[in-house]
Amino acid sequence: MEKGISKRSTKAIGIEAFVFTGLLLAGFLYVANIMGAGIMFKVIMNTAHDLLLNTVFLIMAMAVLAGALSALLSEFGVIELLNKIFAIFMKPLYGLPGASIAGAITTYLSDNPAIISFSKDKSFTKYFKNYQIPALCNLGTSFGMGLIVTTFMISQGEQYVLPAIIGNIGAIIGSIISVRIMLYFTKKFYNYSSESDLSNLKLSRSEDLREIREGNVFQRFLDAMLEGGKSGVELGLAIIPGVLVVCTVVMLLTFGPSTDPNTGAAVYTGAAYEGIGLLPILGEKLRFILEPLFGFTSPEAISFPITSLGAVGAAMSLVPKFITDGIVTPNDIAVFTAMGMCWSGYLSTHVGMMDALDARQITSKAILSHTIGGICAGASAHFIFMLVG
Repeated sequence: MEKGISKRSTKAIGIEAFVFTGLLLAGFLYVANIMGAGIMFKVIMNTAHDLLLNTVFLIMAMAVLAGALSALLSEFGVIELLNKIFAIFMKPLYGLPGASIAGAITTYLSDNPAIISFSKDKSFTKYFKNYQIPALCNLGTSFGMGLIVTTFMISQGEQYVLPAIIGNIGAIIGSIISVRIMLYFTKKFYNYSSESDLSNLKLSRSEDLREIREGNVFQRFLDAMLEGGKSGVELGLAIIPGVLVVCTVVMLLTFGPSTDPNTGAAVYTGAAYEGIGLLPILGEKLRFILEPLFGFTSPEAISFPITSLGAVGAAMSLVPKFITDGIVTPNDIAVFTAMGMCWSGYLSTHVGMMDALDARQITSKAILSHTIGGICAGASAHFIFMLVG
């Protein structure tokens, strides 16, 4: 039996077997009818292969570096210091200990899964109650690639500096909402009892003491760095199934065909990341809700948050053309920054991150919470821009 996963017995062949088979065949037939069966499987294989080489290994590299940083921060007391300083802000806003700010900063500088390295460090998690640890997934994702998204938006022109800053504020608001909703679900899932939890905390730790490694400062530095990096490798392996399976499906539903370089026509070649463009079509159907909520003036702008569901890096690649074609405004950039940061491809990473947190059973709750948080982030950025823009 897999760690953290409970199983039970049921009838060998039931109605769900026929329903699942029917839905699976319907999905494959729908996609194959658009791009062709052979092309479909070629796209799936090429996309998964490219994700493994260019996404998973990139995440693993960041996880190794983040794991090393996490261990060093723990070893030399920085996390304890952050916990003392930021507890006054993090507790009332997020319902999390002050140490969680270290994870938020790390993901802002890198990407979503970087916070998982902290969650595997006992010197970090000792500040958390059991129900708070899964919420790190939503906290980290809210700030994933934040620095990259912000600097990218600012680089598009001086007029986008203020919108990018407003977008960061919107992302913070969205992160608070996402984490708070997630904590509501996790308290129920873990049957949280404040009385028993407080008594356990009194027995399990002292605020004035922390464990350190043996040896001199240089030896402790090397040991912490290498052990933390090793945890990043384990994380990189753990997220492979979630990233490859979920992200491949999202990409297949998000993007469209390639463009023939000679004729300019849309064609399916079997290249990685080709798709049927279903999610943008669904987004177009929701224009009557999304435009007043986010202030978009062009229907094409909807494709940014839709694409951010799968990969914010891909979504950012849309922005220069939007600006060149004059179909986005500074308000749109503020919303793009907020939603790009807050969502940052969470449909692609949430499954793997929740699995790494040993909380796979409540992945759907994490996704629901973060969906609401991302929408609130974009709406907040829009209304803040209306006030100060």
